[in-house]
Formats: sequence, structure tokens, C-alpha cells
Amino acid sequence: MLVHWQKPAKNKKSSYSLEDREKLPEKLLLRQIKVTINSSGFRTSSFYIITSLLDADRYPAADMADLYFQRWDVELVFRDIKITMAMYILRCQSPDMVRKEILMHLIAYNCIRRLMMESIKEAGVAVRRISFKGCVQALRQWEPHLNQTKMSAQERHRLLGLLYDSIAEYTVAERSGRSEQKAVKRRPKPFQLLTAPRHEMKETKHRGKTYGKQA
Repeated sequence: MLVHWQKPAKNKKSSYSLEDREKLPEKLLLRQIKVTINSSGFRTSSFYIITSLLDADRYPAADMADLYFQRWDVELVFRDIKITMAMYILRCQSPDMVRKEILMHLIAYNCIRRLMMESIKEAGVAVRRISFKGCVQALRQWEPHLNQTKMSAQERHRLLGLLYDSIAEYTVAERSGRSEQKAVKRRPKPFQLLTAPRHEMKETKHRGKTYGKQA
């Protein structure tokens, strides 16, 4: 079904400026797709997908719904990089070093993903079924053995095979038809909340410890 979206009204709380709002068209023609989820043991639910791909023959509704469900994997990628790899804390202090730190995290992430791809060749499972966190744990367990200097190529190849087998054992269940409400989730951090400029912060007890210095 095709729908017209009106230009949003002026609002001080909008995420875009007045100049950006003026550039928006008065009306926007979009396509609305209703997706119904039927899961055994759960109530039937539905939601709508809004897209600018108007050609229903070229972009069938079923394909659009499948792409939306695959979108959840993107959210998991962000979680793996930020939480599992602890990139939510950037320790470098200069902008240039922060960019390098982010780049090193992304390189490490792709290396781990390469290990996951190698592990599924013999396991016969989809890579999306392999746990990223489980792969990191397996790599840490086998790292001391793989880093031995005096090792033949045959022995290293054997250990890599055992590492791949270990990674393939960390699988997650299929969660087809999963739909989550958008919300900001506050995760506990081992740091106190900065409520004033640093030079004004005084000694504050936080989880039984004292942080900061007397201003």
C-alpha cells in the first residue's frame, strides 16, 4: 500500500535544524508493508515496514520482511564490538589515537569473523549460528598453545583444526521472527556518573570505593 507522509511540523526538539527541514519535500510517497508473525506458542503479532522502494513486483513484500529480520544481525554486530570487545571504553586521549584504537578493534573483529568462517566449513552450520563471544573464549583458551615458538607446521595445522572444532561447538539458537522494541538500555559500568566538570568533582563514594580528588 502506498501512503503519503506529510512534512513534519516545526519542533524545537527535532533532531534536524530548521535549514534541513526547509529542504524536505512537503509530501513523501512511501510504501507501507504489513508483516504478520506467527510463532508456535505465542500470540500472532504484526508490525509495519515503511520503505521508499515502491515497486512491489521488483521488491516483493516477503523479501522486504526477510531483509528486516536479517537487520537484527547488524544490531548483534554492534553489540559484539562494543560489549564483547569492550570498545565502549576508549582509553586513548588524542583524536588521532582514538581513530587508531577504533581501527584496531575493527581489524580484530574481522580476524575473529574469519576464524568463525573457517570453523563452519566442516561443521555444516550457518555462520550466524556461531557465537561471537564463544569464539573469543575459544581463541583465548587456545592462544597459549598456538603461540608456542618451537612447533612444526603440521602440529600448528592440527591445533588450528582443534580450535575450529572448539569454535563450532559454540552455537546459538535460531530466533526467527524476532522483533524488539527500540529502547535505550542502561548497562552498569564500573565508573561513576560525571555530573559536574572534572575540576569541580570532589571525592565521591561509588560502590564502596572512592574516586576523584578533592577540588
